[in-house]
Amino acid sequence: MTASNVTTTHPTSFLLVGIPGLEHQHVWISIPFSFAYTLALLGNCTLLFIIQTDAALHEPMYLFLAMLAVIDLVLSSTTLPKMLAIFWFRDQEINFYACLVQMFFLHSFSIMESAVLLAMAFDRYVAICKPLHYTTVLTRSLITRIGMAAVTRAVTLMTPLPFLLRRFHYCRGPLIAHCYCEHMAVVRLACGDTRFNNIYGIAVAMFIVVLDLLFVILSYIFILRAVLQLASQEARYKAFGTCVSHIGAILSTYTPVVISSVMHRVARQAAPHVHILLAIFYLLFPPMINPIIYGIKTKQIRDHVLSLFQRKNV
Repeated sequence: MTASNVTTTHPTSFLLVGIPGLEHQHVWISIPFSFAYTLALLGNCTLLFIIQTDAALHEPMYLFLAMLAVIDLVLSSTTLPKMLAIFWFRDQEINFYACLVQMFFLHSFSIMESAVLLAMAFDRYVAICKPLHYTTVLTRSLITRIGMAAVTRAVTLMTPLPFLLRRFHYCRGPLIAHCYCEHMAVVRLACGDTRFNNIYGIAVAMFIVVLDLLFVILSYIFILRAVLQLASQEARYKAFGTCVSHIGAILSTYTPVVISSVMHRVARQAAPHVHILLAIFYLLFPPMINPIIYGIKTKQIRDHVLSLFQRKNV
């Protein structure tokens, strides 16, 4: 088969199975997923509304939080509507190019989320270790450049994937054993040499997670050292208390990644639905829990939410 033919032998559409082995439970499984998605939409939209309307929250920490809320909205909305359509209406078909777009947005915004969490760690480092230089270091210009760098890195790393997948001949059928178009799930349907896709996918994931997490840990080592040097215990609690929400966001994002990675290596013989449920948990849990963490632990946001409810009750 010639190269020109290979580029035109992709199917017009794929069929998303949903959760293999649990098809008969799809309707029941959709209940917690739809609840979590609703919480994610309400929580992140509320965060964005509060930050946008309150001029006092137009500070670096909250601007980064707004970026995180937008990313969480896109991540959950890229996959959940189609997933619920599969569960409720058995609408399994997805256009080939729509599948590639979903995959691109899913992986790109996951990379952006990691970058924003790193930027938030840098924000806390400057606030605690260089408090006198906070406003001069974290200017609007720098925040904009950080945001643009996060987008550029993600788009640059993920743009090759759709083009790499277009060149394959898909001879293993149209069934994707997943709820959404994940890169490796699509690659498994392709014929020919897929080694480059496998290596590229693993290399990007390792590069992002290891590099970003390393810098986050380094930031907190410096923060912890600075906090322990403070004179009073009250000052130490107050300083480290400003980091609690960010630490919660990091744990909510990276813990499912680590668990899923360990499961893929330790429990390779586990049923496919176990790995898919973990993947969905990774997509849904951070967007749902991050607004709750910041709403509870950040006084300015908590007070604003309470004031909104008080106005409604008056």
